[in-house]
Amino acid sequence: MQFQDHLKKGNIIAMPRRYLYLIFASVVFFAFAVFSKAVLAQDNSQKLEELQKQIAQYENEITKLKGQATTLTNQIAQFDVQIKLTTLKITETEEKIDMLTGRIGQLEVSLGALTRAFSSRASETYKMARLDQPFLFIASAPDINTAVSRFFYLRKIQEADRDLMIRLQSAQTTYQGQKDEQEVLQGELQKQKVVLDSQKKAKANLLAQTKNDEKKFQQLLAQARSEYEAIQAILAGKGTEEEVGEVGAGQKIASIIQGTSCNSSGSHLHFMVAQAGNTLNPFSYLKSGISFENDSGGDVFNPSGGWDWPISAPIDFNQGYGSDTWCIKYGTCGRIYSFHNGIDINSPNSEVKAVVAGTLFRGSYSGSGGCRLRYVRIDHADSDLETYYLHVNY
Repeated sequence: MQFQDHLKKGNIIAMPRRYLYLIFASVVFFAFAVFSKAVLAQDNSQKLEELQKQIAQYENEITKLKGQATTLTNQIAQFDVQIKLTTLKITETEEKIDMLTGRIGQLEVSLGALTRAFSSRASETYKMARLDQPFLFIASAPDINTAVSRFFYLRKIQEADRDLMIRLQSAQTTYQGQKDEQEVLQGELQKQKVVLDSQKKAKANLLAQTKNDEKKFQQLLAQARSEYEAIQAILAGKGTEEEVGEVGAGQKIASIIQGTSCNSSGSHLHFMVAQAGNTLNPFSYLKSGISFENDSGGDVFNPSGGWDWPISAPIDFNQGYGSDTWCIKYGTCGRIYSFHNGIDINSPNSEVKAVVAGTLFRGSYSGSGGCRLRYVRIDHADSDLETYYLHVNY
């Protein structure tokens, strides 16, 4: 038979052409992938290096601006630099995605070729392996030398198959890793676009509120400082309070003040959870699954508790809890405080409800701004927690 005739020749040069082609094809595809990746990587790395230099320059510029006096001109300059910086970061991420897309395309070609090569080789090796028995080798060979040649020829083919399988598995692992990285970058790109949109809106809102007037800007800052001072004082027990009585979960306890008010530039509820005077993350207690609109600039919205919300859905989410909020990082808040001790939320329905049963207190605090910040507090009946609801009427 033709197959046996090739075996009788007893050397690798006499391999059937399809075997030589498959070995050559796998080597060529790997060489092509490595060469193409190197060329693309060099081109993209130069672009990324230039982008990273520009990003570093703008980051340094922001640091300088934050160290200067808090003026409207300075704040607008910060927004301009932040917008440019975020735009550069978006371009950088897009460049990385493009680079990965090219690599993934090369891997798909290489992976396809290797898969076809391995499938074909596996089929042919299986046919040969049926002769991989001492008795059959001797019985089918005209002499012992031919039998030995056949045996070593088969071993060479099997070694090549194992090498091809290792390459195939490596290519599959690399391919999946690149796909996963691409997915992560796509998510990061979407977040960056949200931040950019928020920065542009914040700049526009600031100009609209101040009408490019330094005096009005300083009034807004003073109002924000007064609010922060009042909140800290309320948490420290310095507010003037009166006990109202027991309330049940879901019972109306107040309503959100509409429009601008004492220590507030717009309608919102500042909701806090505290234990022994220390605030806790409200999202650890509020229920998930509620409909909301994230107007914070991208702050984390991840409720995971069991309490009903103090206001009705849909929730307008303005600022999150902690030190990593958009307003602290990019807005004017960072000039006033470094940690947001509650969450700022709003709703089309101004009604404020108790999240759990407890004792209701109505209070207020007069800060340096000269007006009184009104709030209600509930001392929870089932724990040592307290909840605070600020910027409300009662």
